[in-house]
Amino acid sequence: MTRFAANSKLALQAQTVEFAVAPLRQEWCPKKSRMIAPCTSSRLKVRDKFSDILCKTATRRLGLRPEDMAPSGQLTSEQRFPMFAPYQLGERFDMLDNFTAHYAKVLDGAYDCVDRIVLNAYFPLGQSPGGFRMWWRRLYGSDKNLDNAHLMRMAGRLSRRVRAYAQVHQIPLVDCGRGERKHKIAEPYIPQDPVRLGVFLILVGRAPAVVWNVERSKNGTLINIARKTPLPYVNHYSFHIIDPQWGHIIIKLCGHPPFGAQIILNGHEYVACQARKEGIGFTKDANCFTHVVSAAGLARVAETMRAPSSVGRLVRVCERWIYSACLCFALDLEEQQRSGFHYSYSVFQAEYSRNLLFGRGHTMDQIFHGLIERCRAPLHIKTLKTVFGYKPRPKYNKRGKGPRFQVVVERPVYDLTIFKVHFGKLTLKIYSKGERVLRIEAIADNTAQLRCGKRIEKFPRITQELKSILDRFLGVLHSVDVSFIDLGTLDRWPLPTKVGSSRVGGLDVNRPRVRAVMEAVVALSPNPRGLTASDLKAKVIEILKAPDTHYSSRQASYDLKRLRGKNLVCKVPGTHRYETVPEGLQAIAAFLALMDKAIKPLLAAASQPNSTSTIEPQSPIDVHYRAIHAHMRSLFQIIGIAA
Repeated sequence: MTRFAANSKLALQAQTVEFAVAPLRQEWCPKKSRMIAPCTSSRLKVRDKFSDILCKTATRRLGLRPEDMAPSGQLTSEQRFPMFAPYQLGERFDMLDNFTAHYAKVLDGAYDCVDRIVLNAYFPLGQSPGGFRMWWRRLYGSDKNLDNAHLMRMAGRLSRRVRAYAQVHQIPLVDCGRGERKHKIAEPYIPQDPVRLGVFLILVGRAPAVVWNVERSKNGTLINIARKTPLPYVNHYSFHIIDPQWGHIIIKLCGHPPFGAQIILNGHEYVACQARKEGIGFTKDANCFTHVVSAAGLARVAETMRAPSSVGRLVRVCERWIYSACLCFALDLEEQQRSGFHYSYSVFQAEYSRNLLFGRGHTMDQIFHGLIERCRAPLHIKTLKTVFGYKPRPKYNKRGKGPRFQVVVERPVYDLTIFKVHFGKLTLKIYSKGERVLRIEAIADNTAQLRCGKRIEKFPRITQELKSILDRFLGVLHSVDVSFIDLGTLDRWPLPTKVGSSRVGGLDVNRPRVRAVMEAVVALSPNPRGLTASDLKAKVIEILKAPDTHYSSRQASYDLKRLRGKNLVCKVPGTHRYETVPEGLQAIAAFLALMDKAIKPLLAAASQPNSTSTIEPQSPIDVHYRAIHAHMRSLFQIIGIAA
């Protein structure tokens, strides 16, 4: 018996053949770009027509459904969520950011992909006391039995059904303890059979969730319905499912009404499934493509994740499983229909990655670690973690047979260096994957920080915001990594300028305050939302490290105005925030690098002409410093400087 059959059998709870049609839920409207409820007359017509089709095409075996019908009886995906016009690709490999273009000669390809996606599924009527009471009346006809005891009984019924179903159908059910990594627990259970679909594992763990507390008087009168505070820890059931289009997905269902849920998806799994259908050869290691026959073809498939049509695909995969494979243990299809229970969706977390496929792993190592050395100090990177593998990357790529349609599961054999920058709930991260893939990620741990909406309809906008953050971060890295300054710039900085109608002073780089401001601007440049005068003030005080330093917000505002006059920063329109200009950031980074790594070390070494050291140089930069020092001493003797 198939998974659909088993789930449907439990949900219908019937001994005879019965064709239950679930209530039509909200539909995606392309014109209004939001979910709308269809009108009553059209719903009746569609339901009648759909019932006729179902009765003609459904098999007479209990629980089996036609392939073009969702497991819980909804309309087919083509009827419910029509596809938008084909997404126009706006970028090619040679049109990516400056950082990628700078290293294009050593790359085999590059692709952008939406990575981890976490959706919140919630029942809108169950989010308020009045709405929850109304739903209970729809479910049972009245609210006489609405009390804490019946709420607990409903949670207990769900638990008993889940455990009984897992035992009958031999699905592993694991009770997880506190702090256990559930994705690690699930890895050994992932089926290798590509034909197998449906639930293959259920994990039970405790997490905080909304639980209603019902107060009644001694004579049974309903007094109050309120959320329990603080949120109690209750059982959550994580259903691990293999979907034909999305691969491994997870639906985490709360065991208490109103049965909130989270759906965890992975964009790389979706791209892999679609690449197989299009015949694009690849080798995949976990959630990363390590080798691709056609990088352009894979990038084209991955771009569809940012298309407006991705909203319909996300809703379809949720509704394909959440009602028939998860919620059916708490409410069967008849109860769902009678009470009007249907989920709405919002985007809770999202990750967007840019993956650079290098021709040689050794080249990637050199570039990545050189980038870390050059950018860590200017950007004030405090989080840098290295997980050591047991062998170095090969200097030459192993060329063998063509890639197969497979997922390579192996222990990490190469050094893994993680380069992180945190800004509240937003994180920017660079790390190596496999032998020769460098991944740059923009992560929104809570999409509310993007300030573009959280509803599922905003998913294309969310991915676009993450892409913009990623592009800006790579632009900052490129400016710091490949910095440049000409002699004319140093001559122009001390001169006064005008910002609008105001005359402002120049930048005297000999003053510690000006150098601290420049260093602070570079350190704050990766911030996705830009920097403010308060941010600059705090960072300058931190850099100067003087307890008696008096640097006010007014001084920070004036310094930002001076930087604007030199076209080093620009103001974000309509805000009090500032962003660095790429050319200006390159000039500032180059000046600071020359001061800290060239002029100061050489002058310090020249002031001690007789000092000798028997310690061998530990890095190539030490060798260069010693050679330059020797030449500088000769130059000082010629021009008459004591050395």
